[in-house]
Amino acid sequence: MAILITPETKILIQGITGEFGARHTRLSLDYGTQVVAGVTPGKGGQFFEHGTHRVPIFNTVADAARATGATVSAIFVPPPFAADAILEGVDAGLAVAVAITEGIPIRDMVRVKRALQGSPTRLVGPNCPGLVTPGPGPDSHGGCRIGIAPGYIHRQGHVGVVSRSGTLTYEAVFQLTSRNIGQTTCVGIGGDPVNGTSHLDVIKLFNDDPETHGIILIGEIGGNAEVEAARWIKAHCRKPVAGFIAGATAPAGRRMGHAGAIVGGTEDTAAAKIAVFQECGIEVAITPSDMADALLRAARAKGVTLS
Repeated sequence: MAILITPETKILIQGITGEFGARHTRLSLDYGTQVVAGVTPGKGGQFFEHGTHRVPIFNTVADAARATGATVSAIFVPPPFAADAILEGVDAGLAVAVAITEGIPIRDMVRVKRALQGSPTRLVGPNCPGLVTPGPGPDSHGGCRIGIAPGYIHRQGHVGVVSRSGTLTYEAVFQLTSRNIGQTTCVGIGGDPVNGTSHLDVIKLFNDDPETHGIILIGEIGGNAEVEAARWIKAHCRKPVAGFIAGATAPAGRRMGHAGAIVGGTEDTAAAKIAVFQECGIEVAITPSDMADALLRAARAKGVTLS
């Protein structure tokens, strides 16, 4: 089992002919991902070729989805045009749109959020590393990789990972895999202040997934999304959860990398979020190197086997 994507999910790539989109399309194909279409306006009828793969390119998302059955889009479109690319996926009725693009104007994302209301499409991102559902093969080959995460560090198993930070997602995954603990799905939700999917959204999906036995939740300073998720976990989730909050040494009021990592009050500091995690029964990793061990401590306390 997995959430949002499976090894059988058919993927289309918006921006497949750009340098960045092409590079990660090749990596996803090598991973075994079912990339069935690309979309670049004006290049319909051409093909994206890589090894034995010959992926048809379409002018629109609707044409690509209709012709190939693709239900999920990965968006590698420059910031000025990325919001329209997301909305094109919404108009085509895709199940999931994954926006990798960094730097989309907040005003554009507010327009996207409004359009998503009542839509069947779930947006992950923007400014995110994407998702990975590992496969059963060596280096988790045969899975589904959408975005920019290194596929080879993953392993198929029973832990779900959700994070605002791309690099900390990779660190948590590598720690788990090094301890022979695999993952169901790893979700990078992105660090922008206006995004499509929250920590809580993903936690609920992991809680409902019978194959996910434990969860790592990675957050950072700014906003209250981690606090909202933690309080829901205390009330509803019986699975072991470990958490880490980045930015403990960040000066108050200063932007730290992610556009959403701005401390504006007493409740969105790292210390405040860590205190809520502890109050809600989440095992806290004090440093990034402790994330997998924190989950193991939480699992032992609940008598849960993760491997």
